[in-house]
Amino acid sequence: MSRILLLEDHERLARLISEGLAAAGIVADVFSRIDHAWVALQQVPYQALVIDRGVPDGDGLSLLRRLREAGNTIPCLVLTARTALNDRVEGLDAGAEDYLAKPFAMEEMVARVRALLRRPAEVRSLEPQCGDLTLRPADSLICCGDKSEILAQAELQIMLLLVRRCNESVRHSALEAAGWGFSEAVTPNALDVVLHRLRRKLQAIGSQQRIVNIRGIGYALRNDASFQ
Repeated sequence: MSRILLLEDHERLARLISEGLAAAGIVADVFSRIDHAWVALQQVPYQALVIDRGVPDGDGLSLLRRLREAGNTIPCLVLTARTALNDRVEGLDAGAEDYLAKPFAMEEMVARVRALLRRPAEVRSLEPQCGDLTLRPADSLICCGDKSEILAQAELQIMLLLVRRCNESVRHSALEAAGWGFSEAVTPNALDVVLHRLRRKLQAIGSQQRIVNIRGIGYALRNDASFQ
């Protein structure tokens, strides 16, 4: 199941969009403020971004510009009531891949998001690597050489974050957000259970990468040789 970030401050519309996407197998974490969305984007490896331009703390395009300046190529669909040509051009120039004017048919919005999720792997970095590991999210696989293991959805999202932050410490809260989003209740030991499963799968495929506990900080994916 794919996970995207939705920046939309209209509560009813956000709910309808989330429901429409969920019916298509796409989970949306909803935010109504740019600053909250920015924090989430630093913690969760979202596969696409859907933003409204008019939110309480500014123009949603400012979030997109900030991401592009930081080198983040996450595909983006802009939703807006602004339909003038110059507004559409401004959105595309800011780095958006697509632009949909309100009001819109839910079926069209879902189709456009699906199109974003089908963008080429070289643009979306769909197969990130860390050491001898390669993730293949499209197939829910973690691979080392010719061996692979299937990952459950939470396992996949957590590994995506660890691999993309290869050798860096990742906080417990960020891993929970990656695995289950910000709207889903997480049991106290859920992350421990998933990390245990991931460690077993890393061993099963013969990887030298290990998920290590950085005391007081979180976890990191590092080469086993560095601890010998």
